[in-house]
Amino acid sequence: MSRIVSVPDISAPVVSAPAILPKVDPGELVVNNPTGGDPDELFQYLVDILASPVYDVAIESPLELAKKLSTRLGVNFYIKREDKQFVFSFKLRGAYNMMSNLSKEELAKGVITASAGNHAQGVALAGQRLKCKSTIVMPETTPQIKVDAVKALGGHVVLHGQTFDEAQTYALELSEKDGLKYIPPFDAPGVIKGQGTIGTEINRQLKDIHAVFVPVGGGGLISGVAAFFKQIAPNTKIIGVEPYGAASMTLSLHEGHRVKLENVDTFADGVAVALVGEYTFAKCQELIDGMVLVRNDGISAAIKDVYDEGRNILETSGAVAIAGAAAYCEFYNIKNENIVAIASGANMDFSKLHKVTELAGLGSDKEALLATFMVEQPGSFKTFAKLVGSMNITEVTYRFTSERKEALVLYRVDVDEKSDLEEMIKKLNSSNMKTFNFSHNELVADHIKHLVGGSASISDEIFGEFIFPEKAGTLSTFLEAFSPRWNITLCRYRDQGDINGNVLVGFQVPQSEMDEFKSQADGLGYPYELDNLNEAFNIVVAE
Repeated sequence: MSRIVSVPDISAPVVSAPAILPKVDPGELVVNNPTGGDPDELFQYLVDILASPVYDVAIESPLELAKKLSTRLGVNFYIKREDKQFVFSFKLRGAYNMMSNLSKEELAKGVITASAGNHAQGVALAGQRLKCKSTIVMPETTPQIKVDAVKALGGHVVLHGQTFDEAQTYALELSEKDGLKYIPPFDAPGVIKGQGTIGTEINRQLKDIHAVFVPVGGGGLISGVAAFFKQIAPNTKIIGVEPYGAASMTLSLHEGHRVKLENVDTFADGVAVALVGEYTFAKCQELIDGMVLVRNDGISAAIKDVYDEGRNILETSGAVAIAGAAAYCEFYNIKNENIVAIASGANMDFSKLHKVTELAGLGSDKEALLATFMVEQPGSFKTFAKLVGSMNITEVTYRFTSERKEALVLYRVDVDEKSDLEEMIKKLNSSNMKTFNFSHNELVADHIKHLVGGSASISDEIFGEFIFPEKAGTLSTFLEAFSPRWNITLCRYRDQGDINGNVLVGFQVPQSEMDEFKSQADGLGYPYELDNLNEAFNIVVAE
């Protein structure tokens, strides 16, 4: 899995410490051994979930049989369509349940929260329904479409800070200063119980369920669903799903305490949480059966699967559980079982669709991304095309360079059968055209295909990926930190529809200055990783 550095979240001074999982394949269960919890507390959860007034604002969302997915996997694959809610997300349930239980005095003063996504709309809608002023603190980097959506529901938006943490800190300060009740996105019993109503619906809609797959960000949704199911249908497995780059709950359960991710992949921004809730973590330890991890291309493939089923487009976090359920069924060869996955939302940022479509074919293994070297001479490309044969080429990138004796072709092909792809690669390699399969290497998909042509033969050149906040002035801040001290040799960026942008940058840094360079990079505060050890990068760009 991706290298993730984490630190224990404890009251003592935080000391950096690695939290390392053994290699985990997509869909492989990271087993949790649930302790069961306090019976009296769980019974009260059950009572409160059943009595929740969420249907003042929520619908009982449909549980739909995904016929194409069912046929492909050999199971009865059901999708719980929380994307059909009025705000296109399950989040209104928890917000409304907690707010409806506030006193008249608390409602009269108003509520406050921090969010850049679906929770913000849930709180705003609940405030509108309960005639309670809702203040939503959002980072200044929040896309305007999300700000407008909250305002349309009557929420009072305050833009503050560059990150969610800064927005949340400010919201808590305002809560204390103005006497406003803070509505957390996940770590409160009232929120968890509201989300737990999804469990009651699934249980009414279907029996004899092998497993329910739940997307996990902070842990509120899975805690509520598990609190219901483990009392009513304890043999049903409750399995959480996280992206590899945002595996905070998986790591926390594995370590036995909460861990905070140093860097979080925001591709599935609705579950991109660095630190799970204290209360939700305890509930997951007590109740859930385990976690599975998925790659971003698997999430993208799940979005396409749902689109193919009924022409609906989920947001990236909304498809996480579907990706995890499908990967789990494939990994364990599950057959003839009832499988349920929760589609948690459909607030897709339109600008993210291009990356989803880029990754979807790779995630479903219906497309492969390959790199082939061939001798730079007339006729080589024609020979290459013949060897690829009947495989349909969907994209090809090639650029002549005098710097190498071998030319590089980076290309995609459609894949009907895995054996066909393996046979084609074998033929290419045996014909002295060395070929690499980079289908699941995001660095290639994001950047490297645009850099075909090889090295510019620049001395002391290093390359790094930096995660920039999507806001005006970021590039200037970056340049001030490094230039003119070190020459910038390359820059490649594309808006991916995330709250953060991924930028590939090249520098000239003599070995004697590497410590100074890293110190400067660390001080900038942007997550980064040097790519010189990435196999794909060295093959395509480095000399």
